[in-house]
Amino acid sequence: MDDDNKIEAELRESFGKGAARKLRAAGKIPAVIYGHGTEPKHVTLPAHETGLLIRKANAVLDLQIAGKGQLALVKDVQKDPVHQIIEHLDLIVVKKGEKVQVEVPVHLEGEPVAGTIADLDSHTLSLEVEATHIPENVVVSVEGLEEGTQIHAGAVELPKGATLVGDPEALVVNVHTPQKVDLGEEAAAETEAEAAEAPAEAAEEAAAE
Repeated sequence: MDDDNKIEAELRESFGKGAARKLRAAGKIPAVIYGHGTEPKHVTLPAHETGLLIRKANAVLDLQIAGKGQLALVKDVQKDPVHQIIEHLDLIVVKKGEKVQVEVPVHLEGEPVAGTIADLDSHTLSLEVEATHIPENVVVSVEGLEEGTQIHAGAVELPKGATLVGDPEALVVNVHTPQKVDLGEEAAAETEAEAAEAPAEAAEEAAAE
C-alpha cells in the first residue's frame, strides 16, 4: 500500500444528526467500518485529506486507529446534494491479497474514423481485483475504428490481475455516424405550419366578432 493513503482515524462515541453536524463543522467526516464478521466501528476522518483521497473511484484507505492499521475500501459516499460536502462514508474492511468486486470506470482513448463518433454505453465494468491493486480505470482504444464497430465487455483488455464478473455481452462502445439534422428544412416546416394556422385564427376571430 502507498503511504499516501494513510489516514488518522478516531473512534467516535457521539451519534445523531446534531453530533454529525458538529463533526463536519470541525472539519471531520463521520464514517462506519464493517465487514469480515467484525463489529461495525464508528470513526471520524479528517475531511480535507479524506476528500482528496476519495476523488478516485474505489479508494482504499490505510486507516490508523489507536495505533493499529486497518485497510478499508470506500463503498459509499454520501454528499450534501447542494453543497457537495461529504456527509458520511461507508467503509468495508479488506486485507492484502484479498479479492474484491468493484465497479471500475471505463476511459476511451483515441479517435474513430473521421465522420464517426464513439458512444460509451457502459461507463463502468464490474471486475474482481486484488483489494490493494484496484485499477483507477479501464482504457479502451477507439483509434481508427469504423462505423458499425461494437466493443462488448468480454472483448475489453483488462488490467493485469483483473477478472470480468459482469455480463460479457454488455455493450461498452458503439461507433456510428451521427444523424444530421437540416435546420433549414425544420425552419421551413415551422414557417409553413404557422402560415397554415394564421387563416384559421383569423376566421375564429371574425366569427367571435
